[in-house]
Amino acid sequence: MASGGTVLDPGQLRRARFALAAVFCVHGAVAGSFATRIPWISDHTGVSAGQLGLALAFPAIGASLAMPLAGAISHRLGARTALRWLLALWTLALTLPALAPNLLGLCAALFVYGATSGTSDVVMNAVGVEVENRMERSILSGLHGMWSVGALVGSAGGTLAAHLDTDARIHHALAAAVLTVLGLLACRGVLDVRSAPDEEPPPHFAIPPRSAVVIGAIGFCAVFAEGASLDWSAVYLRDVLGTSPGLAAASTTAFALTMAVARLAGDRIVDRFGPVRTVRTGGVVATAGGLLVVLASQPATALTGFALIGLGVAIVVPIAFAAAGRSGPRPAQAIAGVATITYTSSLIAPSAIGGIADLTSLVTSFGLVTALAFGLVLGAGVLRSAGRGPTAGGGAKPSPADATTDVPAGEPRG
Repeated sequence: MASGGTVLDPGQLRRARFALAAVFCVHGAVAGSFATRIPWISDHTGVSAGQLGLALAFPAIGASLAMPLAGAISHRLGARTALRWLLALWTLALTLPALAPNLLGLCAALFVYGATSGTSDVVMNAVGVEVENRMERSILSGLHGMWSVGALVGSAGGTLAAHLDTDARIHHALAAAVLTVLGLLACRGVLDVRSAPDEEPPPHFAIPPRSAVVIGAIGFCAVFAEGASLDWSAVYLRDVLGTSPGLAAASTTAFALTMAVARLAGDRIVDRFGPVRTVRTGGVVATAGGLLVVLASQPATALTGFALIGLGVAIVVPIAFAAAGRSGPRPAQAIAGVATITYTSSLIAPSAIGGIADLTSLVTSFGLVTALAFGLVLGAGVLRSAGRGPTAGGGAKPSPADATTDVPAGEPRG
């Protein structure tokens, strides 16, 4: 039931789903626009690979610290209003990293960038869970697919801007203006989930149950590979293989493309093959992609490798959230625990890649990515214990009471 006790008919739910899909797309476009210009920002601020890795940890730090506030904001304002403001702050925050003059400024800019990303991410995923519950069929993988479509569009624009040698400050200012307007328009149709007047505000923190820790390990591996590839693929092609800025940026586009395709098809794939087989096969594909990246002597080989990594890890996080939601009597707490673990992975990945690169090389860094991708093959069986059912994860849906504004379920990158 919607706010105020109104029952929504199928047409209204579809329109709410389409509006939310547009929100996911806008959110992803910001991430894609930023990722393709990381080499420009690195050169502009004069930071080393290790310093860049340190700076790229700050979006996850900001997100992890700000996410607990999102539930309280949504509880107070309602999901639609909260999302409207938080999404606008996120799109406008795109302008900040390119304006940073040095490492300290870049870290501060990326902290704000991550905080606005994480809070808007929490609310839009919570609304997605509510819409899925009311439609009584899986839509989360498709919504995450629209995030990847947005990342693809944003990265394509960034690739063109890099090819034209456009100043990232100009590029990001224009992109932020367009995406802010589109986001505000999309939020008008979002389902306005509201808490009951006498309902207590959601807890800021939840201790992850043991089941969430085990399932979260799968999400950790996938998000690490995703974050490393999204943030470092362009730098890898430029520094390791000596490609042009335009071709280097295209690696992010290839990664986002395969992520989008896999996520858009993800609901049907998991319904047909089940979560264990899907994740295990994805792990094989991602491992093969990592090996291609590590062994690449030509840009085309590395581009193929990054594309395969994206294909392999694309729907692991939606599956992990679905598995967590059916792993115990308190779905919200379990999903929050998995979200915390995945954000920890996104926190560790950029700095780990940069630190290893400083000590050894970027090639060695992506050897670690390959090893974690193989972890999906070894660990996929933990998803079997969560049961089977009609959702994308193959299990029963969490109830609306357990999966509304208090669930910090996000993709780190979608």
